[in-house]
Amino acid sequence: MKNIEWQNDTLIFLDQTKLPTETIYIHCTDWRQVAEAIKMLRVRGAPAIGVAAGYGLILAAREASSLNIPFDEQLSTFYEFSESLKETRPTAINLAWAIERVLDLIKENNFHNMEDIIKAITVEAIAIHEEDISLNQRMAKHGATLFDGQQGLRILTHCNAGALATGGLGTALGVIRQLHGNGQLAMVYADETRPLLQGSRLTAFELHQDGIPVTLESDNMAAYAMQQGLIDAVIVGADRITTKGDVANKIGTYGLAVLAKAHNIPFYVAAPYSTFDFNLADGKDIPIEMRSDDEVLSFQGVPSAPEGIQVLNPAFDVTPHELVTAIITEKGVLQPDYEISIEELKCSVLES
Repeated sequence: MKNIEWQNDTLIFLDQTKLPTETIYIHCTDWRQVAEAIKMLRVRGAPAIGVAAGYGLILAAREASSLNIPFDEQLSTFYEFSESLKETRPTAINLAWAIERVLDLIKENNFHNMEDIIKAITVEAIAIHEEDISLNQRMAKHGATLFDGQQGLRILTHCNAGALATGGLGTALGVIRQLHGNGQLAMVYADETRPLLQGSRLTAFELHQDGIPVTLESDNMAAYAMQQGLIDAVIVGADRITTKGDVANKIGTYGLAVLAKAHNIPFYVAAPYSTFDFNLADGKDIPIEMRSDDEVLSFQGVPSAPEGIQVLNPAFDVTPHELVTAIITEKGVLQPDYEISIEELKCSVLES
């Protein structure tokens, strides 16, 4: 099942808000459609929204080029469109990373017309997508090395860090898929993950589709599962990682890390280099997206709480680096001290 595809000047992606009951693809020919889809989680997952943003910039450039104004004004308009696209999700750094990567390419070259810019953006957007596929495969192999010689593994994961969240195999689920392929995996425990139940609607869905054994649990059952000895390791994805190794991920991840520490269970994070914010040290400075009250007050239009009640609905929380056992990347597995290993990752990326 393809998640994101660029075809005939159209961005096509699976509407994840309709899963698991409906398989509906959205065809975007306007960058505003892409922005709305990212904002409303029709396309989601840090790597996936970075890929979508790259293609969205092609559509933004096309619209700017169609305006009957001088080239410099067309370019300024394109930059305005790009900023609007970037503001749709503040926490996931991959979105801003992909947009800045494309904008840097434009600024570094002396383009004289929008046609050449559109061609350059198209090449770069496709490259971002293809890179993500490759990064996922490498992450999966590196992550599996953490479990060398182990069999019958039972892995707990939170939210969705799979093929639906990326352009490829997935980050956390990429590692899980590799373990399954190696014959080492006994069971995946998937938290349902409030408020949009992305663990049950998406993670359980794609694992079940792929024939990977999965057991669904509500978020507040993780402590019980650990206490009963059902969990050997936790593997999650990330939306932003600081230079200290603090990790922003879907709300509830921090609680899992605390539980894992209390039960002496390793807590791993899988993420590509594009998820690292090399300009931010402390996790407390990561902007946390607050989402609509309706996501908690009701589900699929059915009220589930008293009308008019106050709601706290952060989309993410931050796990301090001291609770993270290791960070799995396409360059290898990063170990504490994270300030040193993340700096080495940064240097290796700049050199490649």
